[in-house]
Amino acid sequence: MRTTQVYIMAALAAALTLSLVFFPDASLEAAKSGLDLFLYVVFPSLLPFFILSEVMLGLGVVHFIGVLFEPLMRPLFRVPGEGAFALSMGLAAGYPMDAVITARFRKMNLCNRVEGERLLAFTNTADPLFILGAVAVGMFSMPALGGVLALAHYMSALAVGLVFRYHGLRTPPSSRDRPRTGHIVVRAARALVKQREEDGRPLGRLVGDAVNDSVKTLLMICGFIMLFSAFVAIAEKVGLARYVGWPFEVVFALFGLSPALVPAAVAGVLEIDLGTIAASRAAAPFIERALVAGAIIAWSGLSVHGQVASVITGTDIRMGPFVLARVLHAVFAALFTWLLVPVMLGPAPVLEPGAGGALGSAFVGPGAFSLNLVRGFVLGTGIPCLLAAAGVVAAVVSGIALRAGRRTGRRYF
Repeated sequence: MRTTQVYIMAALAAALTLSLVFFPDASLEAAKSGLDLFLYVVFPSLLPFFILSEVMLGLGVVHFIGVLFEPLMRPLFRVPGEGAFALSMGLAAGYPMDAVITARFRKMNLCNRVEGERLLAFTNTADPLFILGAVAVGMFSMPALGGVLALAHYMSALAVGLVFRYHGLRTPPSSRDRPRTGHIVVRAARALVKQREEDGRPLGRLVGDAVNDSVKTLLMICGFIMLFSAFVAIAEKVGLARYVGWPFEVVFALFGLSPALVPAAVAGVLEIDLGTIAASRAAAPFIERALVAGAIIAWSGLSVHGQVASVITGTDIRMGPFVLARVLHAVFAALFTWLLVPVMLGPAPVLEPGAGGALGSAFVGPGAFSLNLVRGFVLGTGIPCLLAAAGVVAAVVSGIALRAGRRTGRRYF
């Protein structure tokens, strides 16, 4: 780190520490809110995914999936077939599940540095429950908007993946000692058995290690949520939007967007939840509020960026490509939202700004804890199983087609 960067970071740390001293009430209440969000939403939603992903890595399920999806993921996104597992778990669990899995892939040498950066670029997505429930219903009070935002979000993520396939073109793909003969399902089964033999841990120890590592990672995420909740509250106290919002004012004026959305954009840079709430309540046309909310969800906030940076510590994966991918994701998401709203919702609906409810009103509480826990276990086991089943079906169909092609001399694909 350069000397100038050291001075800047030290000055920022000192300023943030002093701000906690000057505004203790606001920071304390915000930290409590962040802790509630973690305990009742983040912890029960992510813990099952974290545990089961570690278990499936140890059991060789991820290697099975990797062999099956190598013919799809390698040509499209130039990442190993295991990337399909990271993508599916990221879609189901949301931030920062993809970063946790990608970091494990890199540590296990399932991908090289560039492939890890490509994978992290397009698998960093919000989970459907947040988009469909918290944003569309809880904030905008419009369930139909959830489908638009979700479709735009996931389409833009795949678009980022197609763009980032050209990242690091000169880097050769990772190579692993895998069997190349036999049907793809047989090769996938061999990869599963080989990985299980190499791991060698008894099931009890495997699950215990998975729980231990998952809880440690989640406690780190809890710290980031509480810290950024306090900083966002202080930023609102000092009117940070007035001082740092001018770049957004210029961009919004260039594209004809309402200046009332500038505070939402500033809040969204720091924290995704507060940014989307502010966008839903801004005194601006509905389509503009929707596209700004979509961009904020795709950007995901510096709080999530901090979680990702902490998770990938210990690997050589760089944060620069990840941040660039988030900017590109936000631009694509705003564009797709702008295109899809008239198509899927018809004429712009008349909604009063601020019609949405408060974040988490329907998701925070002991009942939500149990609901999210059950949801996590069901999705955590169901998504990978469905993914593996789809791979098996695709492999069988491809095998039949190839055999038929050999007999008839025709190529089916």
